[in-house]
Amino acid sequence: MEKLTIKMMLLALALGLGGCSSSDDNDIDKVPDKSAQALSADAREALDNGLYQKAIQILSAIDSRFPFGPISHQVQLDLLYAYYKSGDAAQGVALADRFLRLNPTHPNIDYVYYMRALINQATEANLFQDLAGIDRSDRDPTASREAFNDLKKVLSEYPESKYAADARKRMIGIKSRLAKYELAVARFYLKREAYASAANRGRYIVEYFSPSDEVEQALEIMIECYDQLNLEDLKRNSKQVLAVNYPDNPLVAN
Repeated sequence: MEKLTIKMMLLALALGLGGCSSSDDNDIDKVPDKSAQALSADAREALDNGLYQKAIQILSAIDSRFPFGPISHQVQLDLLYAYYKSGDAAQGVALADRFLRLNPTHPNIDYVYYMRALINQATEANLFQDLAGIDRSDRDPTASREAFNDLKKVLSEYPESKYAADARKRMIGIKSRLAKYELAVARFYLKREAYASAANRGRYIVEYFSPSDEVEQALEIMIECYDQLNLEDLKRNSKQVLAVNYPDNPLVAN
């Protein structure tokens, strides 16, 4: 009965979201023949009102009609934001890639890296799976890795950027996501008694994702694997690391 309730709730949400999308599409009129400045003002109004599909249509028209105009770069930056808000990851990433390639020294380049990171991070979000409580830690983390790299670039190359603080916070969350993926892989190997592979994944978590909540579990896996492989020195070293960082762990007393 509970599963049925969840399915019905998700279906209702899907229908509701579909209805919103259809309504927005009906509101989009053909882009009129106006100046770039006038159209830009229309696009800004659409963005301010959350009409992202309409903004995309207007901004795309400006970008096509006035590709070398004085506001062309700002139009592309606004279009990048509209793609992000509308959930069009493919178009957003493609636009960011093109902007970075053609304008590597633009004063707002930190914003482009930041937005590309947000777009990639958003592709990992799944409303329906979150609502159903499904563990997604074993999913391919490529988008998260790309987002992490872009956020790291903002921090390292543009430390004074107004996006740096949020980039740092987001990196912490992504770091946990990547660590969870590695932990899921380690458990996969452990379950199949591929102890060397499982131990290597655990060591990778300890080396590259410390500090994180997954490190303690990674050390536990390493200890078990080294025990199975009769590698007493590595097992002892792992237990020492566990004892120093997690003294209350049950394995420390054994």
